[in-house]
Amino acid sequence: MVSETGEMLGIMSSSQALRLAEEANLDLVKISPNAVPPVCKIMNYGKFKFENAKKEKENRKNQKMVELKEVWLSMTIDVGDLNVKAKQAVKFLEAGNKVKPSIRMRGRQQAHASLGIDVMHRFFDLMEGKAVMEKKPTTEGRSIYMILAPAK
Repeated sequence: MVSETGEMLGIMSSSQALRLAEEANLDLVKISPNAVPPVCKIMNYGKFKFENAKKEKENRKNQKMVELKEVWLSMTIDVGDLNVKAKQAVKFLEAGNKVKPSIRMRGRQQAHASLGIDVMHRFFDLMEGKAVMEKKPTTEGRSIYMILAPAK
């Protein structure tokens, strides 16, 4: 048994512990019910729940959610357009997000998937060390994609 101030009251019956809690106008809460004997504490349970919810909310607010931003490329993309897409991807990476450059192959382009992978490597080279290749360029069906993460 633990009092509301944190001092140990020793081992006592549950009825006696409940009576002590009611005298203090507080709740009797089992802290570790599986222990032998179970550990109980006298506390204001409503206040305890409120403070825990407040702490969880604060922790969630401080947590940074990493998003996966997608950048669409094509197999016939020119140098200027590739530079524009690379600049946009760098902005995403600097904001702490991951980037997924992808190419959608059409028609006969599917027979030349190696050209799309070359475009992906040129795109990665334009990142100037601001990105780490988390997943190498892979072909899945009609699309080629890779995943880039911000460099440390």
